Parts: sequence; structure tokens; C-alpha cells
Amino acid sequence: MNPSYSTSRRRLLGTSLAAAASAAVCATGFSSPAVASDNPFAALTPSGARANPIAVSTYSYWRYRDDSKLGIEECIDLAAEAGFDAVEILHVQMQDESNGALQRIKQRAFRAGLSLCGLSTHQSFVYPDADKRQENIDHTIKCIELAYSLGIPTIRVNTGRWGTSKDFDELMANKGIEPRLEGYTDEDGFGWVIDSLEKCLPVAEKCGVVLGLENHWGLGRTAAGVLRVIRDVDSPWLKATLDTGNFLENQYEQYRELAPEAVFVQAKTYFGGGTWYTLEIDYDRVAEILKDVGYTGYVSLEFEGKEKHEKAIPQSLAMLRKAFG
Repeated sequence: MNPSYSTSRRRLLGTSLAAAASAAVCATGFSSPAVASDNPFAALTPSGARANPIAVSTYSYWRYRDDSKLGIEECIDLAAEAGFDAVEILHVQMQDESNGALQRIKQRAFRAGLSLCGLSTHQSFVYPDADKRQENIDHTIKCIELAYSLGIPTIRVNTGRWGTSKDFDELMANKGIEPRLEGYTDEDGFGWVIDSLEKCLPVAEKCGVVLGLENHWGLGRTAAGVLRVIRDVDSPWLKATLDTGNFLENQYEQYRELAPEAVFVQAKTYFGGGTWYTLEIDYDRVAEILKDVGYTGYVSLEFEGKEKHEKAIPQSLAMLRKAFG
């Protein structure tokens, strides 16, 4: 079978869904200049420019709601049906990490014609206690090895935060800002993060899994914080995961700052209103920023609204297809 056939069929389905949902789409799209490609399997826009493959995070089907936590394999089936190119797995959504389960997930995606493009993990290295930091280093290494077993080339990692907020709702109410632990400074925190990530890199390199440090609250709340860690570590195995929904001030300026280091992009949408907040994001503008730095990698949908996923995910896919080609 022609390797491009399943991709073409999936794109055709995605186009049909885009047309059906177009009434709900506000983005206007952009027209890219033609770019020559030697890759015969590259997905092309009508103008000839290579389109970004659009993935969906399994988080989009759950969003930490009690009534909609779907299994990974079910999310893969829904992603294929909707017309996505790939799936990003949220680690805490996995119900079984045995080798047999990992291989079933990988086979399910393969048979659906989908790539497994990312593993979104949680950790915090912002602890004065070296033993706590080591627990998170060990956890991150385990996640790298899980990604390797699944054939996934990148994992999302976090700096972590001080943990002085009562809960996540309070953190969000304060726009991701929280007090430092008494007696410690951000300099201490960055030192712990850098040292911890450096200890993960030998396994990342051995497995061929890039760590994508996300702008995800804590010391990574800003592009400057993420870039400080990346530049101090200075390794091709530590780059950035750019989350469009996590810059609450000067978002486009911060997108521009972080974009040159991005190896993965998570694209938030908020149909029905956001769970914690609703951020207005002009995806035509985001696409131009990424195009300007030559980013041709995955754009992964993270739907974080209150609308039912059955309606909002096709709407989101239509919007992202229009913006990213």
C-alpha cells in the first residue's frame, strides 16, 4: 500500500469535519509561500508549503472530569475517527504500564494510521530535599523509558513549583504565581531544576527521547524561565514544549521568545468556556510565529473547555487545520 494513502484518507476526513464545523470557527487562516520538499510523503497545503501535522492529547477527552476519563486505546480510536494525524498521551491517564499494555497501545495507533508523538509527564524538581528531587529524577527516567517502549520521540517535562499554594485552583486564581518557600530563592530552585534534568539526559540520549521543557507554572511560568534552564543545560536532548495556553501576560511576545527552542507545541482551545480561565488565542498569528522560525513539527490539541468533547474536538481540529495548513 502507498504509505501516503492512509494520511491522505485521514486528511480527507479531517477536511470534511472542518467543513462541518466551519460555522463555529473564528480563525481566518494564513497562506504560506511555496516551499520545495524532497519528502514525497510530506503533507502539502494547496500552496505547496508543508503543513504541520495535527495531533490530539488524550487529555482533551478527559480534562480531569469525573464523567469522561477514557482509556488510551479508546482515545486513539476517537482521534483516528476525527481525522487527526497523531496522538499525544497524558501519562497520568494511563491505566496499565505493563509491556503488554504498551505494545497494545502502539499497535492500536499503528493500525489506525496514527503516530504516537508525545508523552506528557508530571514532575517537580523544586524541592530543598535531595531525596524528593531524586524521586522525581527516577520518575522522569521511567517516563523516558516508557516513551522509548511506545516509540514516542519526546516527553513533556516541567520545572515544578514551590508548592505553597493550597491547591491548583488557588494557583490558577493567582495566575500561576505563588510565594517561595521561606528561606529559599529562585536561584536555589533553578539550580535544583538544572542539576536534576542533567541527571536525566544520559537516559534521554540513549533512548533517543527529547525532553521538552514546558512553560507550565512554577519556575517555567515564563519563556525566560524555560529558556534559562535550556541554555544553562545546553543539550540537544533538552528543548522546549510550547503550550499556547500557559502564558497569561504578553503571550505573543513570549511565544516568539520560546519558539526557536520548540520541539513540540500544545495548542489550547476553550469551547464552552475554560475550566480555570479562557485565553483568547489567535492561531493564525501563532502559526506565523512558528513558521518564521521554521517549525514544521507537531501541533497537539489540548481542549480545556466545558463543551462536550464530541462537539468541541472537531471544532478545534477545524480551527487548527485552517491556521496550520
